[in-house]
Amino acid sequence: MSSVSRALFALLPLFTAAAFAFVGIGTFAPPAFLGHFTVFVLACFVGYMVIWNVTPALHTPLMSVTNAISSIIAIGALVQVAPPIQDMADRPTPWIVGLAVVSIALVAINMFGGFAVTQRMLQMFRK
Repeated sequence: MSSVSRALFALLPLFTAAAFAFVGIGTFAPPAFLGHFTVFVLACFVGYMVIWNVTPALHTPLMSVTNAISSIIAIGALVQVAPPIQDMADRPTPWIVGLAVVSIALVAINMFGGFAVTQRMLQMFRK
């Protein structure tokens, strides 16, 4: 047996478990979740292909641009944390507000670090 086929054979239980997990999710999850989950999985594949197929010289500028995408996450989290506009509007459940607060903190760290790396990269190119 070649090393490639041994590696694929070793991954077979993982893929089998993932297939059963997807069947379970598809059986018991609400339709709205399935739509969001499908977009998430496709975004993971696209992101993987984009990042790993970029030459190393362009990797830092690409990651710098993704910080702008992080700001969209921050806006969505702020919308969840913000008080309702109307008095009759429902507030999100406490765990959604908690997740929104955590996401704001993580996005802030990501954006600050990304812009710091971008600034350092630009200083390096000026030399």
